[in-house]
Amino acid sequence: MNLKNYLRRELAWLRAKWLFMLCDLVVLAAAFMLAYLLRFDFDIPELRFPAIKLQLPYVLAIQLAALILTGVYTIIWRYIGIIELKAFVVAAFTSALPLLALRVLLPDSYLGWRVPFSVIVMTTFLGFGSVLGTRVLRRAWYERRFVRRNGRRLATVHRRPVLLIGAGRAGVMTAKEIINRGNMDIVIRGFVDDDPEKQGSAIHRIRVVGTIADLPRLVKELKIDHVIIAIAQATREQFQLILDTCEKIPVKARIIPGLYEILQEKVQISRIRDVQVEDLLGREPVNLNEEEMGRFLQGKSVMVTGAGGSIGSELSRQVARFRPSKLLLVERAEFALFNIHHELRSLFPNLNLVPLVADIGDERRMTNIFRNYRPQVVIHAAAHKHVPMMELNSVEAVKNNILGTRCVGELAGRYGAQAFVLISTDKAVRPTSVMGACKRVAELVIQNLNEKHRTRYVAVRFGNVIGSSGSVIPIFREQIRRGGPITVTHPDMTRYFMTIPEASQLVLQAGAMAEGGEIFVLDMGAPVRILDIARQTIMLSGLKPDEDIKIAFTGIRPGEKLFEELEVTGENMLKTRHPKIFIGNIHSLAAPRVDEALEWLEIYSHGEDGEQDLRRLLAELAAEHPTELSEPPISQVERLSYSTGA
Repeated sequence: MNLKNYLRRELAWLRAKWLFMLCDLVVLAAAFMLAYLLRFDFDIPELRFPAIKLQLPYVLAIQLAALILTGVYTIIWRYIGIIELKAFVVAAFTSALPLLALRVLLPDSYLGWRVPFSVIVMTTFLGFGSVLGTRVLRRAWYERRFVRRNGRRLATVHRRPVLLIGAGRAGVMTAKEIINRGNMDIVIRGFVDDDPEKQGSAIHRIRVVGTIADLPRLVKELKIDHVIIAIAQATREQFQLILDTCEKIPVKARIIPGLYEILQEKVQISRIRDVQVEDLLGREPVNLNEEEMGRFLQGKSVMVTGAGGSIGSELSRQVARFRPSKLLLVERAEFALFNIHHELRSLFPNLNLVPLVADIGDERRMTNIFRNYRPQVVIHAAAHKHVPMMELNSVEAVKNNILGTRCVGELAGRYGAQAFVLISTDKAVRPTSVMGACKRVAELVIQNLNEKHRTRYVAVRFGNVIGSSGSVIPIFREQIRRGGPITVTHPDMTRYFMTIPEASQLVLQAGAMAEGGEIFVLDMGAPVRILDIARQTIMLSGLKPDEDIKIAFTGIRPGEKLFEELEVTGENMLKTRHPKIFIGNIHSLAAPRVDEALEWLEIYSHGEDGEQDLRRLLAELAAEHPTELSEPPISQVERLSYSTGA
């Protein structure tokens, strides 16, 4: 930003805030005079007035400067709260320190300029306390006016009594939002919380009236319409207990927005919704090192491949939060790219977004992108991921997941990217599918590239993400909508699950921690039976399993495992400074062997009859402890015929 634009912006800001500053100057001046009156018992000697006239202008100037420098005028006064109090405290001390220094350091010849110690202390407390007080009064007036206006509108509307389950942070935020809005058609009759220390206490004048075990009695006595679950860190067992209790009463249970939104303090009461099966999976909150991630992303040119996919789009949202200098959205599906670009442009209007329609396997196109934009961080999420589909299209899986990764990874090193993060999968552990084997070989590729370039190459493994395209929950909902049956491959099949925001945040955290060459493994928690998810999806739809909706078992599909593996608790896993991120002590291959294998994979993927050889080579590469690669089934002379299909 040039100096002219900067000055224009600052002047516009000052014009918008001049009335607030004028009011604060009046309050601060009054506090200064009151401090002198208190200092002399409301009888100021006449000889003091010349000194007061000298002192008042520079005292006000120092105090106003302190308010500006500490960001007080950037706070929206109607939302003033405990967090914003810090700015006023810092401003008070910032203004007092120079006044105390002048009092001590000025010589006697400047006696009139020296403000008495007692006046400095009193004017600081009185002045900044009054400035803060005016804002608190403004907020109280606004809320009272807002509630009255909306209360009159809802005077004839029946307000449904509800109970909030959870008197913690999420519950308090929910109650506060409902009270402040004043236009909700619900009224809170109390909190329900199992913490014995909270029983009988009141939050925002709303009492904690009992525990979850008391719900049947409370619903009957208070004539509760429905309960709202407001627990930010609820476990799977807690959710199941609450829902089982509500089902027995019976009373409808609803829930506030997801944990990620709670932790970001973005709870919107208008988005209270019915409980969904995703809520029952009970993931604990992710604690991020925001400072470390800021150093990793802020001010950098960041590329996300597969930016229109479920993981890639969430990674793009998370990256945008850390204000990169440029965010390159690489996606070959035009409509998916349009959607994420449109969304981010609305959420982050000042962010430099560059939507790029491109196939990661198109080396010429990707070379032009790297040459023109020089990304410093590359997050590689583009991949074919559906296991049964890739069993039928193994050549395309190799082209996209392996050769595409090599293309983007090689360009990242050639054009000086600082970091390259590959999104991998738990299916790369002892793979039984083409997709899993391709991801394992992609890990070998980035380990190989890490030895050749200064770029830090890392891979991050995790399991299924809730709500991603093609995942079981959306499929189950669609099957229920059609009247069933729900299809489950095997009654004992289990999978690891995590939310898309959680997975994306941990991927970026792992990337920030990386030194190069690591394969990070995310802690996915306990595996979940797919059959249990199917039953819960049916029940949360208001139906009964096996009665209203049948469950049919179809058998394990080609390439699928009965259970996935992450080995988080195994001896081969090394702990990191983040409790949910581990480093896998996973073998790599010598660079010549990887290069030779990639050459053969490319030949097989372009030949007409190379699929069998391609699968054999994938199996050898993805083996847990591979030996030397077997002799290729074709001679050097026959390479050309494979590559041309002759």
